[in-house]
Amino acid sequence: MNAFILFFFLLKATLTTFSGLASLPVLRQDLVLHHHVLTDQQLNTAIVVTRTTPGPVGLYVVSVGYFVDGVPGAIAGWLAMIAPALLIIPLIHFMGKRATHPRVTSTMQGVVLASAGLLWVSSIPLAREAVYDPLTIAILLVTVVLLVLRKLDSLWIILGAATLELAAASVHLVSGL
Repeated sequence: MNAFILFFFLLKATLTTFSGLASLPVLRQDLVLHHHVLTDQQLNTAIVVTRTTPGPVGLYVVSVGYFVDGVPGAIAGWLAMIAPALLIIPLIHFMGKRATHPRVTSTMQGVVLASAGLLWVSSIPLAREAVYDPLTIAILLVTVVLLVLRKLDSLWIILGAATLELAAASVHLVSGL
């Protein structure tokens, strides 16, 4: 897939979703399941790389572009990632005082709920790829409990999981992927 076509797939994903990882179901459907230019493992890696570095959550789109078409793909991902940010300026101008209207807020609430559902459903296949032994199952369960019961920053969860995996690998408790 060339960078120009990739740009339109990435742009479709970033324009039709409303937050960083909400584009995940769209990208997985188009690039992993339909066109087979990306694997679930590469998609997981793209997410992990961008979640462990500073920057917005949606930055993983650049990594996805890189996995599909190298540097030209990464440039396509970057352009697709910034396009919605540039389009928001005229949208905010148009919305202005209409943003508090009950119909507008109800519509936005519906979009947020639909995005959350899509994100949850698309995360299941990615979790199947990443959860492969008792340690990763424990990390998954502890993470869910911590996120449900506490307001813990995701950075600490990521660092804790990485530390546990590194410690387990260093004493040969896990072999890795």
